[in-house]
Amino acid sequence: MNSASERLGLAQMAAAMTLSGTLGVFVIESGQSAWNVVFFRCVFGALSLFLYCWARGLLKPGLFTARTLALALAAGAALVLNWVLLFSAYRLASISLATAVYNVQPFFLIGLGVLFLGERPSRGKLAWSVVAFAGLLLVLRLSDTGAAGGGYLTGLMLGLGAAALYGVTAIIVKRLTGIPPQVLALVQVALGALMLLPMADFNALPAAPLQWGYLVALGLIHTCLMYILMYSAIQKLPTTSTAALSFIYPAVAIMLDFAVYGHRMDASQIVGVAMIFLAAAGVSLNWTWRLPGSTRPGAGAA
Repeated sequence: MNSASERLGLAQMAAAMTLSGTLGVFVIESGQSAWNVVFFRCVFGALSLFLYCWARGLLKPGLFTARTLALALAAGAALVLNWVLLFSAYRLASISLATAVYNVQPFFLIGLGVLFLGERPSRGKLAWSVVAFAGLLLVLRLSDTGAAGGGYLTGLMLGLGAAALYGVTAIIVKRLTGIPPQVLALVQVALGALMLLPMADFNALPAAPLQWGYLVALGLIHTCLMYILMYSAIQKLPTTSTAALSFIYPAVAIMLDFAVYGHRMDASQIVGVAMIFLAAAGVSLNWTWRLPGSTRPGAGAA
């Protein structure tokens, strides 16, 4: 791979994940319900992605068959509902904890792969799944949910639901090949705007220009620009680099949640978040488990 191209890909992926980490602050500061935030994100995102795809000549006839269009719409519906649940979780459980719980998505993907694609996870992935589940229990803090407030556990459950829906989206998108990802994103956000139109509350629109600015940014920056950067980077980078850089997103989200809102996690939750991130990295980067004193297969041949 060309080193200059790879360096550009690294910069693009790092920028995309950094933008993703700021998402929660923009959602909260918009002052809108999750339904309104996702609706306007889809509207502004669809308009900007349409202009981009049109300018790049990506909108060609015959891109979709009836089957691939149905799959794209199903993936879009899951993605849009994933946003609604995640944005609701931000307000109920804090950006930090919702983001941490959301990052169990690789394990939902493993389970869905077993159920629908007939995949057989390795023992290493199963072991990492156990680590992630243990970390999740620490984050949920089930023994002390009463002290945390009634919406706390609900918010974390919404975060888990969002992770599951993201897994559904990823499983479906795996079946869609030969379609430019920017066009696929355009179809998904256009569907989202239509889906959420009946749920949008036009009687509670932002009163301040700055709040409108947050909503426009969610569509133009956090949807159109972020997707373009991310997909461009994926084309230039090996999978391991893409997976490693994806952890910029939760790190930025947690730091901003502390810096802007002063949200702190207790010691057990910090350990739980670290376990989830470690396990997610282990799965994404395909780390293996070996007992002390064991050797890699074939090592004796040396």
